[in-house]
Amino acid sequence: MTDAIDTNAHPSGTGCKECGDSGGWWVHLRRCAACGHVGCCDSSPGRHASAHAADTLHPVVMSFEPGEDWFWDYRVQEFVEGRPLAAPTSHPSDQPVPGPAGRVPEDWRARIS
Repeated sequence: MTDAIDTNAHPSGTGCKECGDSGGWWVHLRRCAACGHVGCCDSSPGRHASAHAADTLHPVVMSFEPGEDWFWDYRVQEFVEGRPLAAPTSHPSDQPVPGPAGRVPEDWRARIS
C-alpha cells in the first residue's frame, strides 16, 4: 500500500474540488493520499472522492475532517494504516459541516445516503 501514499502531496483545497466547480455541496471531505485531491464522501450527493479513486486508480483516502486521522482503501473497502500526510490534514475548523456555507439545502439530511 505504500505506493498509494505520497506524504509530500498537499491538499488540492479546503473543499471538494468538483462540488466547488459545479456549485454543489458535501457532507464530509476525503483527501486522496496519493495526490492530495480533496473530494466529498459517499454520503454526499456527488461522491467525488470515490469517483476520483476509480478514475485515477488512487485507492487510499484520508479523512479531511478536523480531529480525524483514519485512512480508507477503496480496493479492499476497509480502514487501513497510513503515514502522516503533508499539512494541512483537515479543512479549516471554522468551515461548516456539511458545507460549504450558503450552498447546503435545508433538507440536506433527506438527500443523503
